[in-house]
Amino acid sequence: MNIINKALSEYGVKEIIGSKDNHRILKYFNEIGFNGSKLKDETAWCSAFANWVAKTSGYQYSGKLNARSWLSVGSSTNTPHVGDIVVLWRENLNSWKGHVGFFIKDTKNFVYVLGGNQRNMVCIKAYPKSRVLDYKKLKKNG
Repeated sequence: MNIINKALSEYGVKEIIGSKDNHRILKYFNEIGFNGSKLKDETAWCSAFANWVAKTSGYQYSGKLNARSWLSVGSSTNTPHVGDIVVLWRENLNSWKGHVGFFIKDTKNFVYVLGGNQRNMVCIKAYPKSRVLDYKKLKKNG
């Protein structure tokens, strides 16, 4: 399965509010080497989702839970295609915080990203292009 179809197959997976957790989200953590039972589905999980999608699709991945870890994976591109990684800053440009997901399309002012932990679920959301740190092309493993 290609990377974008794998990500789309999870569309609509969402956090469970309260003390219960969505086991699908915990699976993202478990399958990339983190103990999902020690984490909650309220843990920032955009990078866990991106890692799970990339790993289970046979692509290189960051293996880390912080979104900006994706800045050191793949090769930068100025012409992203569907399925490429989008790394965005959060709070401010110099913060360690960020967001990561998969490129769907862009317009003059916005980039449309398919990602986890967007409105607490897997969905497509528009972000201002001014928040993009980089677009990354991932290599197939093997």
